[in-house]
Amino acid sequence: MIEFQHVFKAYGRSQNILSDINFRIKPSEFVFVSGPSGAGKSTLLKLIAGLEPPSRGAISVKGQRLDKIPARARPYLRRAVSTILQDPHLLYDRNAIKNVMLPLTVIGLDHQQTLARARAAMQKVGLEGKEDLLPIELSGGEQQRLAIARAIVNRPSVLIVDEPTANLDQQSAQRIMDVFRDFNRVGVTTLIASHDKTLMAKYTSRTFHIEGGRFTDTGASV
Repeated sequence: MIEFQHVFKAYGRSQNILSDINFRIKPSEFVFVSGPSGAGKSTLLKLIAGLEPPSRGAISVKGQRLDKIPARARPYLRRAVSTILQDPHLLYDRNAIKNVMLPLTVIGLDHQQTLARARAAMQKVGLEGKEDLLPIELSGGEQQRLAIARAIVNRPSVLIVDEPTANLDQQSAQRIMDVFRDFNRVGVTTLIASHDKTLMAKYTSRTFHIEGGRFTDTGASV
């Protein structure tokens, strides 16, 4: 499903943020990426999502080398791989429901189906009743949950999430993690970057740890 072979990442002439990273993730795995702030967790997720190119090495997702995918095929891969970054990148000129509908609108899904799936996604993350609000009218935590609803609405096969509970209270964090776990149980390969060891101990059976550019696959909860 996802494979890194001798991957390095640096920006310009700076020291490598990631050095000689090697791993393989099988379909339907649930994996946490841990490490201190600035260790390279977010960079690793961006590499998997194809948002950043590696400086050296090969990255494959769903059996395709990211550097070998023709331009015409990239939109199809992006539909299968949903990414939720710390900056939710919401559209502030559209209300909440239209933000969530966007991925399905782009692929031309019927409007009624799009609306129904968007409402269901918002309900899953606890935003029912807020469909008509603009993102600016939502709290930081609600905006994060809106971004999660938008990411899951297209039912991806890979879900990549960066610090999803950072702005959430404990109850909301629990609800969001349960949503991710539910998707994983039906076959969605899930990677979550987090520094919350309590979450990792509760939800994961495999953890990648990054520190000082180096990578460790613990193979078990931390």
